[in-house]
Amino acid sequence: MGSTILIVEDEIELARVLRDYLEKAGYRVLTAANGASAVTAFRHTPADLVILDLNLPGMDGLDVARELRRTSSVPILMATARVEEADRLVGLELGADDYVIKPYSPREIVARVRAVLRRAQAQPETPQIVRARAVEVDRARHRVTVAGRPVDLTPMEFELLAALIAQPGRVFSRTQLLEATQGTAFEGYERTIDAHIKNLRAKIEPDPRHPLYVLTVFGVGYRFAEE
Repeated sequence: MGSTILIVEDEIELARVLRDYLEKAGYRVLTAANGASAVTAFRHTPADLVILDLNLPGMDGLDVARELRRTSSVPILMATARVEEADRLVGLELGADDYVIKPYSPREIVARVRAVLRRAQAQPETPQIVRARAVEVDRARHRVTVAGRPVDLTPMEFELLAALIAQPGRVFSRTQLLEATQGTAFEGYERTIDAHIKNLRAKIEPDPRHPLYVLTVFGVGYRFAEE
């Protein structure tokens, strides 16, 4: 059996359909119908990825994400009927790795799960350490340090930083960063890069409001500062 997926979804029939599709794709699947049981289930059996609905009874999906992020960097795929960009960005700022809006195809969920897990589990054949300014990215150990201080990043944040630092000075568009981190660019999701960049800066920059490393190129995208 492959990776373990925790589905947090109060629509029982939808959770069943997703479970069936994911199990056919080779994953072990756990389900939880509300936020409290999701947190308990994760503590008992840590999953490799969480599919998290935002619209849950009682403890909603954002609260679940906050609770999970207190102790884990597990990849989170948020799924919800909410369509407001502000809701999506709040979820991403809490550390979600991807976001899909209902109604969606179960096949799309399987594809996104594969993409997120591929980012989280990718290991190069040989060690690859990249240094620029005070930042060091060790792909082999999936480790980042800033001025010698270890920094914990989500899989998406790690891949973004790794793509940028590999070519200091090169300007990446949001679409290029999506393609570099996910292998494909889902139409309409380019702006989610901004939320991940905000999270990344909060973790690696001395002053996120005046970044030294990950710089904005207005109207284009982002680049890593040259020496």
